[in-house]
Amino acid sequence: MKRLIIASVLLFAPAFGIASGESVHLENANIDLTDKESLKRGAESFVKYCMGCHSLRYMRYNRMGKDLGLDEVQVRQDFIFNGAKPGDQMVSAMRPADTEKWFGTPVPDLTLVTRRRSSDWVYSYLKGFYSDDTRPFGVNNIVFPNVGMPDILADLQGMQKPVYGETAGGDQGEIEGVEPDPEQPGTMSAEEYDGFVRDLTNFLTYAGEPMKLERQHLGIYVLIFLGVFFVLSYALKKEYWKDVH
Repeated sequence: MKRLIIASVLLFAPAFGIASGESVHLENANIDLTDKESLKRGAESFVKYCMGCHSLRYMRYNRMGKDLGLDEVQVRQDFIFNGAKPGDQMVSAMRPADTEKWFGTPVPDLTLVTRRRSSDWVYSYLKGFYSDDTRPFGVNNIVFPNVGMPDILADLQGMQKPVYGETAGGDQGEIEGVEPDPEQPGTMSAEEYDGFVRDLTNFLTYAGEPMKLERQHLGIYVLIFLGVFFVLSYALKKEYWKDVH
């Protein structure tokens, strides 16, 4: 028993460590994978703003088009601008060696980013940039401190400034949040930008597991089958053992 308890503690210790290390409040992305219009807008935003650097190596254009109700002509017109074919993977034209040279680290593939982090993390991250003159690109991020990525959506959201707390002695403490800088507004209102980021997060969540809705739908039938199978198995067990008792 003692060994079993120790093994259980060691097994779940990493999960406890991750939970305790999350100190930043994450906003609820409130995504909806059944909203195909949202997924289409998110896909268009990804291709326009993100795919210059980031790839979706485990997603193909034609698979995305099929799931979103788009034909090949629409996929070619609205999503392919680098000479790729509909059956190709959604890979950025930027070379990994160049990204490491320019940004100091290879730019990550985003296919599984919402599964590795979470949808709420991605949503909060895209809203969490703020001005920071000490950083190479002049911005930092409250969710991912000292991130090497520039704020590519600054023109839409506008620049934000950090909000600092106070220590017990009245001095400036750690960053507690961000707020819009009225001197550097974006082209979108706060509500419009929230919707924009939600659509983009929705699409990235879909890309991480395109069959999620189908899997959940199939799971209902599996549970029904197991329920019926359990009843039949129990009845069969009673029949076999009735003479024993």
